[in-house]
Amino acid sequence: MIDITEAAQAHFRRLIEREALPGLGVRLSAHMPGTTQADVRLEFAEPGDLAGDEEAIACAGFTLWVDQASVVFLDGARIDFEQQATGGQLQIRAPKIKGEAPPESASIKDKVGWLIEHEINPQLAMHRGMVELQEVTADGVVVLRFGGGCHGCGMVDVTLKNGIEKTLLAKVPGVTAVRDATDHDTGQAPYVPRSVA
Repeated sequence: MIDITEAAQAHFRRLIEREALPGLGVRLSAHMPGTTQADVRLEFAEPGDLAGDEEAIACAGFTLWVDQASVVFLDGARIDFEQQATGGQLQIRAPKIKGEAPPESASIKDKVGWLIEHEINPQLAMHRGMVELQEVTADGVVVLRFGGGCHGCGMVDVTLKNGIEKTLLAKVPGVTAVRDATDHDTGQAPYVPRSVA
């Protein structure tokens, strides 16, 4: 369920009335949902602009259409409009947009994938790097491939052992080790060249 306050509805209604287009409403969607880059998109839309599977929420004087694929990520969202001396500010809070951590019953692969996306890669991005999960073996070994500034980096072993492996061993029961399957000799732009490290 999405909560759109009366102040937000009044704000949208004023903007829609200025346009004077029959059936004009507001379309809400999640951009890159379930990731750390997730964001909410709001746009004015006419019925002809819609895909046809949107969820419709009747508001005072217009319809809020929610992109069907975004519904689960926007559940519990709140849209408000706060009047200020300089005009006003629209505020959208969507607590589930970046996804939710996998439950205790989830697979090791799902838990590792979540940590890589939401904790490990944001840290590696500070050095233009990233890592992706290649596989989790039957005996709990996580096999990774590094990219970006980590591909060919002279500090990748330290990153793997003191950062990634420590994190995964501590936070994902069943992980027994972490291995790097990257051919670091082919790295194009390492953060720290191997000859320096």
